[in-house]
Amino acid sequence: MTVIGQVTTASNATLVCEIPDDATQVLRVVYKPVRGERPLWDFPDGTLAGREVAAYQVSEALGWGVIPETILRDGPYGPGMVQRWIDTPEDGPDLVDLCPVGEIPDGYREVLRALDPAGHQVSLVHAENPGLYRMAVLDVLINNADRKGGHALHGVDGRVYGVDHGISLHSEPKLRTVLWGWAGEPIDDELLTDIKALVKALAGEPGARLRELITDAEVDALEARAQQLLDEPVMPLPTSARPIPWPAF
Repeated sequence: MTVIGQVTTASNATLVCEIPDDATQVLRVVYKPVRGERPLWDFPDGTLAGREVAAYQVSEALGWGVIPETILRDGPYGPGMVQRWIDTPEDGPDLVDLCPVGEIPDGYREVLRALDPAGHQVSLVHAENPGLYRMAVLDVLINNADRKGGHALHGVDGRVYGVDHGISLHSEPKLRTVLWGWAGEPIDDELLTDIKALVKALAGEPGARLRELITDAEVDALEARAQQLLDEPVMPLPTSARPIPWPAF
């Protein structure tokens, strides 16, 4: 694995690398070494890489494919998370954006209103997209504490991907997301069917693999959140004083 660059805007060490795929091609990946993680008061040191992999495994157990392939492996700076790089179109529409109040584009939902640095009223909006909707439900399940606008990517393959799940899967409520546009609405039946299958899977091998990455209490909390959505199949409303991460992008 060869380092070719760094994402300098990331909070933790985030390196762009290439891995030989065959004699003529290379696979581009994102590599986040454990040694480059910034300590957080509410997440134990050295656990962010494992949470990224655990979030991917939950997405796969659901069959949603929201998160790019993510593994733990050794690298130039020690063990860390390695995730497939997602290419995005240069001129494609943003899945999460800001617009003047009252000028919400067709196919977008308003999340909140605020003032921009110049003092103008703006709306935070996100696309009404099926892939983004699955991401919003996944964030509830994994208790994602950091769903920024820049963490939702529209790939050149037409699919929607979520990245940066290092501060997720805590056993205590931590949900902070920009994807509140579906709050209070019923969850689609097909997604509930997948969530029901996830609850069943957590008692078997998928649950055992998760327990190698996060604590038993955190796996139990994941199961409880999934069961709560089955019992009350409605997207939650914000309940904390800080329901959106900062910065939002």
